[in-house]
Amino acid sequence: MFQPDLLKSKRILITGGGTGLGRAMAERFLQLGAAVYICGRRADILQQSCRELAGRTSGEIASFVCDVRERDAVEQMIGKIWDAGPLNVLVNNAAGNFLARTEELSPRAWEAVLGIVLHGTMNLTLACGQRWLKAGKQATVLNISTTYAAVGSGSAYVAPSAVAKAGVLALTQSLAVEWGPRGIRLNAIAPGPIRTEGAFSRLLPRKDLEQHALARIPLRRFGTLEEFANLAAFLVSDGCTQINGEVVVMDGGEWLQGASEFSYVGQLLSESDWQNLRPKKS
Repeated sequence: MFQPDLLKSKRILITGGGTGLGRAMAERFLQLGAAVYICGRRADILQQSCRELAGRTSGEIASFVCDVRERDAVEQMIGKIWDAGPLNVLVNNAAGNFLARTEELSPRAWEAVLGIVLHGTMNLTLACGQRWLKAGKQATVLNISTTYAAVGSGSAYVAPSAVAKAGVLALTQSLAVEWGPRGIRLNAIAPGPIRTEGAFSRLLPRKDLEQHALARIPLRRFGTLEEFANLAAFLVSDGCTQINGEVVVMDGGEWLQGASEFSYVGQLLSESDWQNLRPKKS
């Protein structure tokens, strides 16, 4: 699909890059010649992903343990990366989401999702952006959004995510205008359901919910990690640098059929299901 050296000149950081969508992007970027950094909170997962992806692609990949909610930790990580050379691309992928009745959410649950999704994206974008602007460097930021943020509908039962992702979208479009004249592009992808272990266990915990979600998609299939990673690769490449401030929806037409992605679950989940979905106290 792409020339094998499409991203040869790119140095890319992916937050939440050890699993799921982040790992899929890391693998595709490595295949296309990029040098890739991944970060997350679990050292064992990051190290395993680095070993496996380096072995499969022979690419250059390194990892950092970093809580994106902590600005000091982010600054320290970005400083270390810059010591070896500036990034060209930042992918804000780290996320937290789960089904819950909003009135039952604790302040800590809200803080966790807003911290990772919104504050984490702000922390990374500013840490990189300030360096790029100071040096007069061209660069690209890709933010991973959601369909319910992209179409402005929000979504019941994932209110913290809806709030946080709406903020990420506003940041994307605001800075696309503010930083665009200085050579920094910002875009986003809003994916529909893509099968990953973490997301499906938290958001589609029963088989009938999965089937219901599938029926909402006109193409009658979920997106794939490969499709998502290919789209991300194109958006961070130099193939069309006129794209700026856009949110590309990849959901098989789901939002056209009904944008509030998880609103239907209130009609399907039992009280027992809700109890099982409640976040476990650490």
